[in-house]
Amino acid sequence: MVSFEELLEAGVHFGHLKRKWNPAMAPYIFMERGGIHIIDLHKTAAKLEEAAAAIKQIAKSGRKILFVATKKQAKDIVAEKVQAVNMPYVTERWSGGMLTNFPTIRKAVKKMATIDKMASDGTFDQLSKREKLQISRQREKLQKTLGSIADLTKTPAALFVIDVTKEKIAVKEAHRLHIPVFGMVDTNSNPNDVDFVIPANDDAAKSISIVLDVITKAIAEGVAERKSDKDNNGDAPKSNKNRGNKTRARKANKAADADKAEEAPAQEEKSEN
Repeated sequence: MVSFEELLEAGVHFGHLKRKWNPAMAPYIFMERGGIHIIDLHKTAAKLEEAAAAIKQIAKSGRKILFVATKKQAKDIVAEKVQAVNMPYVTERWSGGMLTNFPTIRKAVKKMATIDKMASDGTFDQLSKREKLQISRQREKLQKTLGSIADLTKTPAALFVIDVTKEKIAVKEAHRLHIPVFGMVDTNSNPNDVDFVIPANDDAAKSISIVLDVITKAIAEGVAERKSDKDNNGDAPKSNKNRGNKTRARKANKAADADKAEEAPAQEEKSEN
C-alpha cells in the first residue's frame, strides 16, 4: 500500500482555498495554511486502502468498474492506467443517460460495430464519396465518446470518479441505479455523494496518478485471483457431474427396491393359491 511520504510527495494533501471549501469535508481536513486547506493524509491512506480492497473484490467477481474523468489533467492518466487493466472509462463529455438509458448507448455502440463491418466486407467501397465521408465522421464521433466502453455489455458494478463535483451527472445516475460510487473528493466537494470517499487533491496530475496506481493495482490483483481460482477449480464441473450421476443412481436403486417390495406380497399370494 502507498505510504504517507509518497502521498505527501505527490501533493495529495493540497486542497482548495478556504473560501471554496465544502463544510462536509471538515472531518478530512487537517489544517489551513496560507488560506488553503490541507487534507489529512492519514485519513487519505486509510480510505484509499479501504476503497482498493472493495474494488479488488468487484474485479475478482468478474464485474466491471467504470472510470469517469473528463477534466483535462486527468484524461490521459486515466486512459493509460485504466486501459492497462481492461476496464471501461469515459474521458470525453459524459453523455446524459449513459447509465440510466444504457440500452440506447448499447445501440450506438452496435452502430459503430456495423460501420466497422461495412468497411471489412466491402460494402463501404460501394458508397459514394459523400456517403463515405458522412459515415466516417459519424464513426469518429462515436469512437471519441463511446469507444472506451465498447466492451461494456451491461451497467457497471461500480463507478470511480475523479472530481465528483464536475462529474455530478454521472454520480446522480449511479445513485438512481444503486451503483456504488468511488471517488477522489477534494475540499470543495461533498463527500456525502460518494460511497467510498478518497479525500485527495483531484487537480494535480501526480495526485491523480498515485491514487490510480493503487486502484488499478488492486483491480489487477483481483483479476489475477479470479483466474487462479478458476484454474484451481477446473475439475469442479466434472465433480459436480459425477455427483449428479451418483445421486441419480441412488434414486434408481431406491425405485427398484420399492418395486421389489410391491412384487413380494403378490408372489406370496400366488403361491398360497
